Amino acid sequence: MADNTPVGSTTDGAIQVGGPQQPIDARVSAPASYDVADFPVPHGREEEWRFTPLARLRGLHDGTAVADGAGVKVEVSAPEGVTVETVGRDDARLGRAGKPVDRVAAQAFSAFEKASVISIPKDAVLTEPVRVSVHGEGGVAFGHQVVEIGAFAEAVVVIDHTGDATLAANVEYLIGDGAKLTVVSVQDWEPTAVHAAQHTALVGRDASFKSVIVTFGGDLVRLHPRVVYGAPGGEAELYGLYFTDEGQHQEHRLFVDHDTPHCRSNVAYKGALQGKDAHAVWIGDVLIRAAAEGTDTYELNRNLVLTDGARVDSVPNLEIETGEIVGAGHASATGRFDDEQLFYLMARGIPAEEARRLVVRGFFAELVQQIGIPELEERLIGKIEAELEAAVA
Repeated sequence: MADNTPVGSTTDGAIQVGGPQQPIDARVSAPASYDVADFPVPHGREEEWRFTPLARLRGLHDGTAVADGAGVKVEVSAPEGVTVETVGRDDARLGRAGKPVDRVAAQAFSAFEKASVISIPKDAVLTEPVRVSVHGEGGVAFGHQVVEIGAFAEAVVVIDHTGDATLAANVEYLIGDGAKLTVVSVQDWEPTAVHAAQHTALVGRDASFKSVIVTFGGDLVRLHPRVVYGAPGGEAELYGLYFTDEGQHQEHRLFVDHDTPHCRSNVAYKGALQGKDAHAVWIGDVLIRAAAEGTDTYELNRNLVLTDGARVDSVPNLEIETGEIVGAGHASATGRFDDEQLFYLMARGIPAEEARRLVVRGFFAELVQQIGIPELEERLIGKIEAELEAAVA
């Protein structure tokens, strides 16, 4: 599977790479607001909603979903020196990373009652990760979380979503000058859960942000990671892996806004799909504005379709408004198992299903290693293998 599949090509009737595209300008000029009334109710014909099955959002998009008190339970375990607070809507740290950019995110911002704020002091170097458990208890909820890391600090934060819920949320990352923050967000929901969220990172001067998003469970998961730069020298690495099973809709819509000089970004997402009506959507938008001289950016999406009946929509977009850059590029590739790889393994005595597992495990290995937490890496590899075994059974 080469990484240079042309945008807009179709490799199979069930596999769509690219498709009709809109200029990125049209997306960034769309309203950004804390007020849900500033966004029209989507109907599915809009660019940002054309892949999403709106009926399965259970009212998160049109205002009919109402928090019922039985939504999610949030628990935080943090090393010594980290401050964990539950704050009201008037806390000045809320909304600093950026405004909501679609109606669901605005609905979440308008409807949450309490927010979790995790503060890591400047110069702190955490030897253990901060762990955030978001467990669904069967109801409807709107959430807001902020992770603020001070200048020159280093930390890893793991946000683990489990259980069953209908959840709309905003998550903000405020990264101080020279700080290094790694966030691992795991969507390991029950098959009936619905989760829509906007993740926004504000990267300070010479700061580094690494995001690893892992999506397995849920009936519908729609995540919108965004990166903005507050000063020159910032770096962002956005990694993701997803395993989309029968009937699931998993959608990742990324936007990196290079509006500041001498910043860098690297995006790499990989997905595997199996089963009837499994649908994965990946949208990668990178905008290099006229002021962002010295930018270096690249984005990659690769998908492995394991069975008939699955569908992928992969749309990388790159818009450049200045010629004074270090480098910029993107790639998208979607395909089925490499028969030569399987034949090679089977010719050496490895049974067909074991060979299949080895190929998929190898496909994801590079991204799993980005997590850097051995027990979590082992858990995720176990989930991948469990998905494959379930398909065989």
